Amino acid sequence: MATSGGAAAPPVATLSARCTTAPVPAAAASCSALSARRPWRRRAGLSLSFSSGNAARARTRARLRVEASSMAEADPVEERLPAAPDAPLEPQPQVLTSMWNWKGYNIRYQYAGTSGPALVLIHGFGANSDHWRKNIPVLALKNRVYAIDLIGYGYSDKPNPRELGESFYTFETWGEQLNTFCTEVVKSEAFFICNSIGGLVGLQAAVMDPQKCEGIFLLNISLRMLHISKQPWFGKPFIKSFQSLLRNTVIGRLFFNAVATPGSVKNILCQCYHDTSAVTDELVQFILQPGLNPGAVDVFLEFICYSGGPLPEELLPEVKCPVLVAWGEKDPWEPVELGRAYASFDTVEDFVVLPNVGHCPQDEAPDLVNPLVESFVIRHS
Repeated sequence: MATSGGAAAPPVATLSARCTTAPVPAAAASCSALSARRPWRRRAGLSLSFSSGNAARARTRARLRVEASSMAEADPVEERLPAAPDAPLEPQPQVLTSMWNWKGYNIRYQYAGTSGPALVLIHGFGANSDHWRKNIPVLALKNRVYAIDLIGYGYSDKPNPRELGESFYTFETWGEQLNTFCTEVVKSEAFFICNSIGGLVGLQAAVMDPQKCEGIFLLNISLRMLHISKQPWFGKPFIKSFQSLLRNTVIGRLFFNAVATPGSVKNILCQCYHDTSAVTDELVQFILQPGLNPGAVDVFLEFICYSGGPLPEELLPEVKCPVLVAWGEKDPWEPVELGRAYASFDTVEDFVVLPNVGHCPQDEAPDLVNPLVESFVIRHS
């Protein structure tokens, strides 16, 4: 799920005291074993951006740990004090909104920044590009940043899946949308910065067209625990019956109407945010308002009944670019204990734990996420 809200938080040069990585002994133990298997080249004929040597691998991991823990002994209150009058903060770039036509559908996106590597920010289920409001202007100080509303979400068009005659709202569709967006709007390869199901979209796009993606930063990627392959054999017929009930009877619309209220949206967000003070009325409206537009109910029911398609563990081995995984430690929907398994994939350069953060770190703890994104992009640009 993704969120959005008010004014962007000021950029913070370093991570706060609450950001740590996986236990150092475990990370160090895996370092030498993995390093020999992960030679990274940005593209044939270009210089190495990630060395396969043990020493270089160790330096990279050490750099990640320093970024995540360099402020561990600092006073977190002092860290967030405003700059002195004689040292004003650098003004943040203006965030603009535009529409892009894709296959005859209007797609909303937001953008900022005029130079540097391109970043495309991809939201989660039920959310939109406003979920990245605390990240876009900060990251745009040194990058060209784009945040897109996937088709069916936010203020992008929501074609009725019943009228399309085939399965439309799939990760393959969104992956194609993302790659075409890079070609026609970004006009270059890009880094994909993803939250929740947006992580599946980023991985799928990178598999479909490896030339478009420079690297992928995954924040609490969806584990897809309701995927049909993860259900016991005796439960599968009941799942299909329940999906048919939601799609084809009034029960589905009644369920949506019960969810699409300010109170329900706030309760859901408070479940997945560890710091519930971040769940403001403004944030609730950013999530709720696009969901009241025509067509939203059909998209909602279509996706919650989507129990097929790819899993992260199926896509990660096929990705050709570097991947960094970060995870909110207090995520109740996608447990960090299960997420740690992704650290073992050859494409994943490291797994960073964000203590006391829930399912949407980019919105709940942008002061932790933004520096990690920036350092990841610098390493692989």
